[in-house]
Amino acid sequence: MATARLDIRLDEEIKAKAEKASALLGLKSLTEYVVRLMDENATQVIAQHESITVEANVFDQFMAACEEAKAPNTALLEAAKLAKNEGFK
Repeated sequence: MATARLDIRLDEEIKAKAEKASALLGLKSLTEYVVRLMDENATQVIAQHESITVEANVFDQFMAACEEAKAPNTALLEAAKLAKNEGFK
């Protein structure tokens, strides 16, 4: 059961359109419609910002560069250690 609350103010025209869309989708309430939209959109936005898609040839070039890379130097190892200590992932 939902326990968090969100209070918003919006234009009457937007509310009317949202109520109509909710009814057309057969949802029980405007709240259900808004929660559904927020959940779907939030999932999409998070996925877009937490992933990256590259063309196959770019990936192949990246992999080749990784395979040819030399062992990390001291400065790079220290930078990685600092990033880890600062909470970067």
